[in-house]
Amino acid sequence: MINFRLIRHLWLFLTVAEEQHFGRAAKKLGMSQPPLTEQIKVLEHSLNLQLFERSRRGTKLTPAGRAILPAVKKLADQLENLEIAVREAAQGQIGTITVGAISASIIEVLPKFIEHAKLHFPNLTIHVKEIDTVEAIPALENGDIDLAFARLEGDLGNHIASRPLIREHLAVALPEKHPLAAHQEVSLSQLSQEQFIMFARKISPLSYDILTGMCRKQGFFPKVIHEVRSVASQIAFVGCGQGIALVPQSITRFSYPNVVILPLAEHLEFITTAMAWRSDRDNHLLESLLESLDLDHKQAVDPETPLFN
Repeated sequence: MINFRLIRHLWLFLTVAEEQHFGRAAKKLGMSQPPLTEQIKVLEHSLNLQLFERSRRGTKLTPAGRAILPAVKKLADQLENLEIAVREAAQGQIGTITVGAISASIIEVLPKFIEHAKLHFPNLTIHVKEIDTVEAIPALENGDIDLAFARLEGDLGNHIASRPLIREHLAVALPEKHPLAAHQEVSLSQLSQEQFIMFARKISPLSYDILTGMCRKQGFFPKVIHEVRSVASQIAFVGCGQGIALVPQSITRFSYPNVVILPLAEHLEFITTAMAWRSDRDNHLLESLLESLDLDHKQAVDPETPLFN
C-alpha cells in the first residue's frame, strides 16, 4: 500500500533541502513555518534520522540528509511523471515518451522528430530533457528516459540499440586573425602546436576520445586549454582568441563574429547525432514510433537532409 503521508513528508523534506531555510520553504509551499517544522520532526522521528542542522545562519543537511536526497529527488521526478500519465489517461492521451537530448540535437533533430511524432501519433505527449552525452546511456538504463539523442557510436553495452542520424565532416574554427585563417583548408597536422577548445571528456567521452585519437594519428596530442559543454561555447571561446576548435562542418552555414571556419584537408567524418534506446523493454508505444520513422538517412552527411519522413 502506498504511504501517502510519507510521500508528503518527503516532499516537504525536499523543499526545505532545496531552499536551505524553513521560512522560505514554508512560503514556497504555501504554509506557515511551525507546521512545516513539526512535519519534518515527524519525518525524522519515523526514519530515526536527523535530516537537518538548524542554526541562526540557516538550515543545512546532515550527512544522513545528504545521503537520502538523491533518492528523494528521483522519487519526486517519478511521481511527477505518474501524475502526468494519470492526467493524460483521463484526457484520452495514448501515452508519454521521455526524450533526453544534448543541446545540439534539441536544435538540429528534435523539431523534425516531434513534428513526425505528432503527425503519426497526435495524442502522444513528448517530454524533453536536456542531457549531456555522458548521461545518455545511464539514463536509458535507469529508465529515466525512453529515447536519447546524443553523440554516440560503437558498442553501447547490452540491450542498448542505436542508429546514427547525422554523420558530418570535421572543420576547424580559428580566430579571424589567425595565420591559417587565410587558407582554403587546413591539415590536422598543421594544428599540432595550437591550443584546443574541446568538449570536456566527462561531458562527451566518446567525442573527446575520437577527436584526440584523430590527432594522435597525425603525431600529436592536442593541448586542451578549455573544456566546454557545447559547440556554441567552442565558437564563443574561439571568437575571444582563446584557441582553436574542431567543429561540425555544417556550422559554416552560419556566420560568427571574429571566427573563420575552414574544412580539414583530411575530410574526417564524425557522428554528431545518434539515436539510442533500450531494446530489452516492452514499450509498444516506443516500438510503434520507431517503426514509423524513416531511418534510411543514418549515413546522412548533410544535416539539412530530412531525417524523418
